[in-house]
Amino acid sequence: MAYKQNTARMSQTSVELEILPKLSLQPPSQSEPERSSPQPPHLSQLPPSAQDTHQQQNQVHPARQQEQPSTLEHQEKPLWIKHQRVLLLILVLTICAAIVGLFYYFHSLRRNSTATVSPCLSPACQWAEARLSTSPDPFTQPCDQFSSKCGSRSSHKSGGRQRGEGIPGHPQNWMEKSAWPETQSEETINRRPVEDKILSRKTALLQNLRKILETNKQSNSSAIQKTQDFYHSCMDTRSIETTGAEPFLKLIQTLGGWAVSGQWNKTDFNTTLGLLMKDYNTFPFFSLYVGKDPNETASGRTKRYIQIDQPELLIPIVWNNKSQTSRAKPQALRPFLASCQNYLALLGSPQSEIMNHVGLFISLSSELAVAASPLHYRQSRGQLHQRMTIKELQKQAPAINWLDSLKTAFHPLHLHEDNHILLHNLPYIIQMSRTVNKWLNKQDLKNSDPLHTFMIFNLLHTLMPAMDSRFSQTARNFSLALGQVEEEVPRWKLCVLETERGFDSVLSHILSKTTAHREVDEVIENVLFSFKSKLNEPKWSDQKSFGLLVKKVHSLIPKLWTSKEISGEDELDLFFSQVTVSTGSFFSNYLQLLSLWQKRRNKLLTPPIMAADILSVTPVLLDKELLFPMGMFSPPFFHSTYPKAMNYGAVGFLLAKDIFHLLVPEIYTHNEMVHAVGECVWAHYLSATEKAGRGGAPPLSAEQQQEVWVQYSALQVALQAYYRSLNQRPADTSLLGIHHTHLFLRAFSQINCDADPFSESMPLDPSFFITIVCASSNLCPSSLQCSIKPQQKSQTDCV
Repeated sequence: MAYKQNTARMSQTSVELEILPKLSLQPPSQSEPERSSPQPPHLSQLPPSAQDTHQQQNQVHPARQQEQPSTLEHQEKPLWIKHQRVLLLILVLTICAAIVGLFYYFHSLRRNSTATVSPCLSPACQWAEARLSTSPDPFTQPCDQFSSKCGSRSSHKSGGRQRGEGIPGHPQNWMEKSAWPETQSEETINRRPVEDKILSRKTALLQNLRKILETNKQSNSSAIQKTQDFYHSCMDTRSIETTGAEPFLKLIQTLGGWAVSGQWNKTDFNTTLGLLMKDYNTFPFFSLYVGKDPNETASGRTKRYIQIDQPELLIPIVWNNKSQTSRAKPQALRPFLASCQNYLALLGSPQSEIMNHVGLFISLSSELAVAASPLHYRQSRGQLHQRMTIKELQKQAPAINWLDSLKTAFHPLHLHEDNHILLHNLPYIIQMSRTVNKWLNKQDLKNSDPLHTFMIFNLLHTLMPAMDSRFSQTARNFSLALGQVEEEVPRWKLCVLETERGFDSVLSHILSKTTAHREVDEVIENVLFSFKSKLNEPKWSDQKSFGLLVKKVHSLIPKLWTSKEISGEDELDLFFSQVTVSTGSFFSNYLQLLSLWQKRRNKLLTPPIMAADILSVTPVLLDKELLFPMGMFSPPFFHSTYPKAMNYGAVGFLLAKDIFHLLVPEIYTHNEMVHAVGECVWAHYLSATEKAGRGGAPPLSAEQQQEVWVQYSALQVALQAYYRSLNQRPADTSLLGIHHTHLFLRAFSQINCDADPFSESMPLDPSFFITIVCASSNLCPSSLQCSIKPQQKSQTDCV
């Protein structure tokens, strides 16, 4: 009877663990606490029919004993019959020992926070332990604490006014990437994030880079030393404030002076334009970048082309849907005029001349704004990626000397007039050429050149990050006048981003040296293994689509994304040998940064090398390679000395979530479980947070159902990957006396509102998944405050 009860208890436990991959029920070989770690999941099980056959073969059938010949009845009884009672006693004791072992096993899983496990004492663990001790514990939170929506708790604004952002869908807004190259290029230039309200992956990476740049350890590499010196010169705001506008005024003199200052040599328009693009990464009348032709990408071609687009106009623009035209935003003209006047005053321009120059600048800007158009409009008109030769472009827009300008901008690359380029707004380029030609031939301008002033104003905005705070404060006041309230970006974050723009290869090298490749490879391998196993669980309505997806996933080659351009410190030192970094002049250092940026842009036209994006924190799918950037594996979410439970609970979950988003965006249409799991989780959420009876909870949309399924499945994949790692290496350490599943879920709760493009589709706080996991398994502490009450005719777990 006791055996049957215990067997029933074991069966019930296995049902409760259906939310997780099936666990081995073999009892531990030793009873010490350190040997009671949870066993890894078995991804394949013996079929029930095979188990029954095995049991039948080991049973003694009484009917067969009666069928023995009578001639054997008088023979001596076998030895095992003589000791039948002894053997029976041994069997009973063995069964009892197994039951006790199983009970202890599940009891240790349920109360693993009290098991004796070696604590992690590394400096990284001590820091993580202090952070963990001050973070909310989801196991002690009431259900109402999970009622906040993830998207409402984070700030995803880019920060910093984007020029031209008055046009909805303006191509220079870095968040719109369809018209920009697939590399880091312009996104890196315009990146101005605000301080996140939560510790997102990007913020964690920037903090890690900051620690690298601020280290006092001397390096034998001159490139590494120059990188650190550049960062420190950016942080030296006292020197920047003391220097004021003088460096910029000296730079203007090297360009032939400026009519605003009274000293002007009337330099050639096309010559000045070429120098601005080549040496100062400034594109006043049109923008240049390098990228592929999407019409060729489908055929497997990887050639990159020079691409020409409308510029980031300084004046705010508004798009009229009815007339389908742009114009300068009327409400912004007065504050824009005031900001331009203030800039000229800061540059020492005579007050009597300011209004005249500013008026001509605004007039020219307004004329150029008319020809600009938003991205969606150009897409609908087929104006993106229009191919033509440089010679053909010269005929369409003759005011610009296109061949000489492009040769200067991409020096020392060899270009000729038959080279093909791609345009993204040919009507703007044509209208811009007419406008420039008109202003070049104006005879009524006395001691003024609006075209030159227009270029100098654009140069000022390019160099403003390296100038004193009066200029940035003027830009901030203009944004406030437009009603754009922005959070101030910490100086250290700006300096890290600026340093990365020029010295990305150095930082990539340092990250590669400090990344624990063995531990990283192990996490990637186990997560991918569990992800592939997870694909077999859902019910697929289209087996053909399922087969194609499985084939695609199994053909992927996972790799840690490292730079292939420069392999060692000697090559880095050679590459940066022409760069001179001054610890006391951030302005001169910034000019060299712009020159480095120009070299990086030019290299994109050479035989393609997919340079690693050091600021990337999500995987990239390139052909059959699944590339994982090193920035994903930074503290506080990952460290080689952390307990494995913490690494898998944080980075393991993020990896799994990213892979789901990257590989199966179309899964909703072919998978019956997406809807079922999403609705199941939502029903439990409404019940636990007492929202079901309020009548105001709307049903989940298709996007919300998919995101709930993705994140819930990612948690399951990460947990299965963790148990697989324990099977490979059973030992694990603890933090705050917490280990195994408890620590895994605590680590998961710290990153559950990670800022990504899908967070707005998440209708609940992902920490609520912990409640579901704990309600359907014996792996969690019994002190869980928020619990799910089983609903009628429904299971607690959401498979």
